[in-house]
Amino acid sequence: MASPANPNYIAARNIVLALRTSGHQAYFAGGCVRDLLLGHKPKDFDVATSATPDIVQKLFPKTLAVGAHFGVILVCDACGITTEVATFRHDGAYSDGRRPDAVRFSTNPQEDVLRRDFTINGMLLDPTIFEKTGDAASATLDFVGGRDDLAARILRAIGEPSLRFAEDKLRMLRAVRFAARLNLDIEPRTMAAIRNAAAQIDQVSSERIRDELTLMLTEGRARRAFELLDVTGLLQQVLPEATRMHGVQQPPQFHPEGDVWTHTMLLLEKLQPGSSHTLAWGALLHDIGKPATYRPPNPRDPNDHIRFNGHVEVGVRIAETILSRLRFSNEDTAQIVNLVKNHMRFGDVLQMRQSTLKRFLRLPQFDEHLALHWLDCTSCHGDLTLYNFARQQYEAVPPEHIQPKLLVTGRDLIAAGYRPGPQFKAMLEAAEDAQLEGRATTQEDALALVREQFGVPGSLV
Repeated sequence: MASPANPNYIAARNIVLALRTSGHQAYFAGGCVRDLLLGHKPKDFDVATSATPDIVQKLFPKTLAVGAHFGVILVCDACGITTEVATFRHDGAYSDGRRPDAVRFSTNPQEDVLRRDFTINGMLLDPTIFEKTGDAASATLDFVGGRDDLAARILRAIGEPSLRFAEDKLRMLRAVRFAARLNLDIEPRTMAAIRNAAAQIDQVSSERIRDELTLMLTEGRARRAFELLDVTGLLQQVLPEATRMHGVQQPPQFHPEGDVWTHTMLLLEKLQPGSSHTLAWGALLHDIGKPATYRPPNPRDPNDHIRFNGHVEVGVRIAETILSRLRFSNEDTAQIVNLVKNHMRFGDVLQMRQSTLKRFLRLPQFDEHLALHWLDCTSCHGDLTLYNFARQQYEAVPPEHIQPKLLVTGRDLIAAGYRPGPQFKAMLEAAEDAQLEGRATTQEDALALVREQFGVPGSLV
């Protein structure tokens, strides 16, 4: 049950009461009703009403007409809480596979419900009855069998499934996401309609596909979501690169769990609800280069094993292609690609020089690199030796020792008499290496090392 102190609940309840006082029908609608029936805490509360958008705008002092043509008005209360209020409607044709060409407002709540996507999202709730009884089921108006489907753990399209998906192709991805997150089975006719229409998902914008996939990865049931994407045929359409991980065997001494697909699914299974989207995408894509670099063992060499030479470099290129296609931001792309690029470097942490290790530890958002390595190890051999060492170093070494203020800069080299040139980068790196390893503690020490290694000013060619 929603707490009476929940400000989003209170804001929506007050809107319902105000609409009813003015002579209009009003109910909670959609996902919040489903979540209340499941005993979950809704993130937000939407209101459905017989009042037309112009009446809603006149009734409440602060509104925003984000979709008045479709009957959607945002109502903002004095506390700054925004609630979506939608007029009962009947939708016309969906020629663009996303929005209805025209809508007809209605005073019939049943007519409104019948144009929604899934039975579990097609219920209405009377908050006044809910507050009196404390029982969401007794307060629910259910014209589509949503309560029965929730009880049976079934995701079912309202009405004819093929029509629902023809209206909005994104509903196919939403079906997978809801089925995974809520642990539901997709009803056979609904599943068949998704499979039949899967190729049409290309009519959905890359941004909307990206956002649905990201939600699947971060809502806590990522493995189930991606297995459902696979069996529905949607994965082949939105991420064909991922389907190529099927059947790509790995050396059993390092990967007793099986092929690259199984390994990746085990990583996704361990992603917790609320995981960062960059870590989640890094987990999905970390071995995306393996199918293209698979090399079987040499049958004439009993000591040889399966290899994936260059899979990191190839994986980086594939990841960049995917992230560009899905229109990720430059910032997110940089972090996800960095996770793919550096995930194998943990294998060298015990042998790294202090300067190399400190540079590794100061990678942006290194906690995500650690998290990915833990996911990787626990999804194959289970040996956390390298993870524990890297984590101990990361937590023990003060940030000012990992990335101290440089003893020598380019200006310092110029001041010492060196002319800028191709070797400047190597000179600066050598000075910083000495600083990070404790071989130079002053600028004089670092410059002396530069002179020793690269010669005195004027001697450089």
